[in-house]
Amino acid sequence: MLRPPAWTAWPPAAYNTHQGTWPKTCSLFLVPFRKTDRITSGKQQDEDIALDTTLRPKRLDDFVGQARIKDNLRIAVTAAQQRGEPLDHHLLYGPPGLGKTTLAHIIAHEMGVNIRLTSGPAIERPGDLAAILTNLQREDVLFIDEIHRLPRAAEEILYPAMEDFALDIILGRGPGARSVRLSVPPFTLIGATTRYALLSPPLRDRFGAVYRLDFYERDDIAAIVRRNAAILHVPVEEDGALEVACRARGTPRVANRLLKRVRDYAQVMADGLITLQVAQEGLARLEVDELGLDEVDHKVLHTIIDKFDGGPVGIDTIAASISEDPDTIMDVYEPYLMQLGFLQRTPRGRIATRHAYEHLGLPPPEKPESAQKGLWNTD
Repeated sequence: MLRPPAWTAWPPAAYNTHQGTWPKTCSLFLVPFRKTDRITSGKQQDEDIALDTTLRPKRLDDFVGQARIKDNLRIAVTAAQQRGEPLDHHLLYGPPGLGKTTLAHIIAHEMGVNIRLTSGPAIERPGDLAAILTNLQREDVLFIDEIHRLPRAAEEILYPAMEDFALDIILGRGPGARSVRLSVPPFTLIGATTRYALLSPPLRDRFGAVYRLDFYERDDIAAIVRRNAAILHVPVEEDGALEVACRARGTPRVANRLLKRVRDYAQVMADGLITLQVAQEGLARLEVDELGLDEVDHKVLHTIIDKFDGGPVGIDTIAASISEDPDTIMDVYEPYLMQLGFLQRTPRGRIATRHAYEHLGLPPPEKPESAQKGLWNTD
């Protein structure tokens, strides 16, 4: 019998092992497991869409964490409402899964206006963006996710729209071409990106407020787990919520995903209550360690330590060694490893620190190279 590649489980329940056939309604199972679908990845996956919508807070008071950003947004929203003006344009950046889209929804809800959602890759031509802008109502919020991937021609359409609430349209070609300026309703643009450095300076300068979302503290993630467990009607003890929070990598989206998996484990293997022991056993089955590192994170660290003597090693070399895209390593894996102090960026490449060796249970090198000296001082 020919086995399809990389099934998450074999055989799936719908497969008839006696007849060697698939039922006609079994198309759901004909999707191979994708390597990028990591449970600890902050990037949105198909399974997250319904869950994020259900658990997404609607008001700033319900949003946990990012206290400085919340306070600034509350002041800005109140001031704009008192003046009867649209909110200034905002840019939110940081690792995926930290709540950029949620904050955009909250801003629209607090302002009492509609929100229009799109993304940089979805806008292929300037006309696509022009159509969106002309269909906005006064003070509406336009949210552009992955705004760093906006085509340059479409980006230039945004410049007069953000500053003067106008669109400059070129009619005709050659000597007879003429420019026509169309008015658009005053609106608020909220851009979100994980690659702030890839935004062009002219676009960055047109945002009135720029905020970086940082990874959440453990107590904030635990509060999010307790809140979302209550919404999902899942009983959870304090220790169980803290255990999920410790392994959520400081990312609410990962915490929601882990809570969903632990809920299933508690329902089937326990009495439905998420205790410390139930959380530990359920997360151990997912191969997520006590710091939230999974198999891919361990592979990155072992590659640097075992194959390249702890570094320094270039990002492209690491990517080739683990068959991964360099941008994925920089956007998804590196930020959390660097936050833990397991990875160090240097002009010569990445270096695994003493903390990484200790976490993996490996002895650190006795004579580190000169490029590593600053990382191994014990004074």
